[in-house]
Amino acid sequence: KNLKYYSDVFANGNADFAIQKGAQSDPKKLRQMTAFFFWTSWASAANRPNKTISYTSNFPADPLVGNVPTGSTIVWTGVSVIALIAGIGGMVWFFVGMKRDDDFEAAPDSDPLLGMELTPSQKATVKYFLVVTLLFLLQIVFGVITAHYGVEGHGFYGIPLADYLPYVVSRTWHTQLGIFWIATAWLAAGLFIGPIILGREPKFQKLGVDVLFGALVLVVFGSMAGQWMSVMHKLGDGDLWFWFGHQGYEYVDLGRVWQAALFIGLVLWLFLIFRTAVPALKELKERRSLLILYMISTAGIALFYAPGLFWGMKSHLTVVEYWRWWVVHLWVEGFFEVFATVVIAFMFARLGVVNPNLAAKAALLSGAIYLSGGILGTLHHLYFAGTPTVALAFGAVFSALEIVPLTLVGFEAVENLSRSKARPWLAQYKWVIYFFIAVAFWNLVGAGIFGFMINPPIALYYMQGLNTTAVHAHGALYGVYGTLGLALMLFVLRAMQPNRKWNEKLLSFAFWTINGGLLMMMLLSLLPVGLLQTYESITKGYWSARSAEFMQTDLMQFLRWMRVLGDTVFAVGAVAFVWFALNLIFRKGDPGELPAEEPGDS
Repeated sequence: KNLKYYSDVFANGNADFAIQKGAQSDPKKLRQMTAFFFWTSWASAANRPNKTISYTSNFPADPLVGNVPTGSTIVWTGVSVIALIAGIGGMVWFFVGMKRDDDFEAAPDSDPLLGMELTPSQKATVKYFLVVTLLFLLQIVFGVITAHYGVEGHGFYGIPLADYLPYVVSRTWHTQLGIFWIATAWLAAGLFIGPIILGREPKFQKLGVDVLFGALVLVVFGSMAGQWMSVMHKLGDGDLWFWFGHQGYEYVDLGRVWQAALFIGLVLWLFLIFRTAVPALKELKERRSLLILYMISTAGIALFYAPGLFWGMKSHLTVVEYWRWWVVHLWVEGFFEVFATVVIAFMFARLGVVNPNLAAKAALLSGAIYLSGGILGTLHHLYFAGTPTVALAFGAVFSALEIVPLTLVGFEAVENLSRSKARPWLAQYKWVIYFFIAVAFWNLVGAGIFGFMINPPIALYYMQGLNTTAVHAHGALYGVYGTLGLALMLFVLRAMQPNRKWNEKLLSFAFWTINGGLLMMMLLSLLPVGLLQTYESITKGYWSARSAEFMQTDLMQFLRWMRVLGDTVFAVGAVAFVWFALNLIFRKGDPGELPAEEPGDS
């Protein structure tokens, strides 16, 4: 019966599941796929040897087969909440007790970057930001298409788009492009900052920047083409799907060749960063500790993508999941967070508004706290992946501790706002700082509040894979790292033209509509859908929460259509931001005038 059912779904398509006709029609592969489905179902229900829990710790919830939360799931949820409260208390105690009198430097009378002569490699980073704007818009387009497939599984407002762009491709591109454009913005900012650190440019630095750019473009569009060809059965019946096509693991979907090329590109980027940073270590005294942290954080960004290469085509699913979460959690949520903290501290120190040594200490403390919770906190993704109970215990406690530093980001936002008013010339960086403040906001809301909403074992037991996960994903990935990518882009564009008069009305409109649209998307659609799914999961079973029968009810359809409001506002804001950035890049503007010094400022 299973074989007949799934053969019909994948061969003939099913609009409720957004599966296109011909998704899989090979009888041999259909049998293998159905056998895989059966094996995963068996593993979720069959007890471990000499144990009273299943291999997946009784996940997913389904009382009909005896899958109810284990005692460990409930107990360690309680322990994780206690750890969170204790951690917040300790953090507040420490924070209040810190001596903060010397945090702020007397800001210089003029912009330290004023009059800086751009090097060839710095000018070459502009094309990176052009790619960032393109990928940012493409990600939104594919996000809109993917979301629409939820209400019209085979089409887009009557157009049979799924015949040419199936749901699995649009979703893959949407999630993957988010990583690509954010990473590209960060790489470009790092390359631009390098010559500022050293005060000059190493030989052949521009060549390296150009080669890296070409490699990134090849990886981005080559992997996208390979994924489409793989899903559309254009790569034959051999192993090309694994090497050049679609691996099938979210966020690391790209074929192994493209994966390896991306890692090599990241190592090349690290080499270009170190070419400017290592000589600067010998020459700089004041900012040396902060520079060392900057180098460590860039090394983390480059090297911790490597675990994505640690599994093979025939590796066991549990092994693959283990290493995959090293990339998705430890690389993105761990070292991205550390890099974000360090680079913001570095920029304020470079502008002369914070003491470099104190900035280094604060960044080191924040980074240590993020990683101390984040490394073992990775295990919260493996609660139900065939791991022993000890993984659930460590994952629950340490993932709760990851939230602790995020509860105090409000102080960071207030400090950043204060820095923007330290000198009149800092008004030039007002919107860069506002984007930094937005990073702090989304760190608290997207990563902190909505992250902890799904992190405890008992919560994830009922919520995993529902729209509650999408709430956290959008709030954390775009909210924190995407916003920082846009902030870094603005910083570079300002540093390239320190006195250029900006269209602040347009940038203000983009800032508020992007952030407002994201909040609307989450609160009007994703969150209520996710909470209703959670209730359904608790009362009837996880299968019902994800079933087409439940998701296609009138209420759920209405709530999914409500996403159009937030998506539209966000997309309009994104277009406004891109238009603003392209105008800065391609049009010669008024140099404008720096704000006059107020009496007593100098």
